[in-house]
Amino acid sequence: MKNLLFCAGILSCTMLNAQSINLEEFATGFTAPVEIANANDSRMFVVQQNGIIKIVQPDGTVNTTNFLNISSKITYGGERGLLGLAFHPQYSTNGYFFVYYNDTSGNITVARYTRSSNPDVADATTEKIILNQPKPFDNHNGGSIHFAPDGYLWIVTGDGGSGGDPNNNSQNKNSLLGKLLRLDINSTGPYNIPSDNPFVGTDGADEVWAYGLRNAWKFNFDTTSGNVMIADVGQGQIEEINRMPLTQAGINYGWRCYEGNSTYNTAGCAAQSTMTFPVAVYNHSGGRCSITGGYVYRGTQYPALQGKYIFADYCSTQIGILNTDDSITWTPAFSGNNFSTFGINNQNELFVAAVNNGKIFRVTSTSLATNENDFSSQIKIYPNPASKRVFIEGVKDKNTTVEIVNAEGRKVLEQGKIEGDNGINISGIPSGVYFINLNSANQKAYSKKIIIK
Repeated sequence: MKNLLFCAGILSCTMLNAQSINLEEFATGFTAPVEIANANDSRMFVVQQNGIIKIVQPDGTVNTTNFLNISSKITYGGERGLLGLAFHPQYSTNGYFFVYYNDTSGNITVARYTRSSNPDVADATTEKIILNQPKPFDNHNGGSIHFAPDGYLWIVTGDGGSGGDPNNNSQNKNSLLGKLLRLDINSTGPYNIPSDNPFVGTDGADEVWAYGLRNAWKFNFDTTSGNVMIADVGQGQIEEINRMPLTQAGINYGWRCYEGNSTYNTAGCAAQSTMTFPVAVYNHSGGRCSITGGYVYRGTQYPALQGKYIFADYCSTQIGILNTDDSITWTPAFSGNNFSTFGINNQNELFVAAVNNGKIFRVTSTSLATNENDFSSQIKIYPNPASKRVFIEGVKDKNTTVEIVNAEGRKVLEQGKIEGDNGINISGIPSGVYFINLNSANQKAYSKKIIIK
């Protein structure tokens, strides 16, 4: 296996106690892979944006025969195509699986298919349309679908496209765009509505579970903690990670009123207190531009990653780790790999795909102990909110420098080496939301949101 090895702290591996992330090349030859799923067996299913699903065996070999080819049914190009895949909880007995794609008119389509008598080949003639939703523009399609522990199919849709959600679909509870939908697909018709969906019989579409999303590019469930994790792509400055209990319905995640924690367009918006803000955000400094949502690691081979949410940035080709204090630690760039999706096998081990080169990598770590990856026990930034001075403790690399950038990515303070009492004078910075980035060898390795009063 080809190995790509980087320290998740910095090249010297001294800043954050030498925890490392590896990528091992696992399978190649795919065309625009955008989803990885498993059917609770040893195979993995790779969704190609061009309308084809392929099967990968546990040793990384790819079946020559496609599992499914619906390329004639889809619009492929840009952000459109075949985007999502979910297997029914009783797939082993009923053979049902569900896909999410843009049809030839560009509409968002969710459809059910059935496997054939050959377990490695689906029956492409068995399509049952579950949902067909028109959208005004070709971008912002969402695309993730998953079955929750409650047995219902959860679907995330984009806000309809263009910039700034011009139709304000995300805040319109009667629109299915910019939403997290929750459907009971165990029905003779297309679907039934779960009776505990929050807007049943009220002022919103019955299908909606949560709203206020822009273009969530991957969500999933961390059943160990009982949370849903949503990575929402920002408008132009802020990428966000949302984490909320699976049982909490009717959440408004804030778009287009807010981008991350920053005001975007609050005309006609509900009170800020009614909205749920992300647990972590990052801006576009360092060449970052678009979040690719991942998974909370729940495998057993790499204890150092246990309980960490691992994701990526598409442009910077970095992998991010969400720490226990909701700060973010970044790997250096895995150059040449625009990461489009993560996935897990039936052992909960983690994989990541690059859309541009058609490669799938296994995510590994050379660290063994969980505390080696507990960055929050190493780095302390306080107080938060802060005024006049902020303090940074736990930095091991004495050559580390500090910068503070605002929500638009503009640098408002660049500090030299951390010295003395570890304090930084912030008295000249206006109140607002900022990011502290710790830098070494020109690599931004650690980022945390702070509020200056």
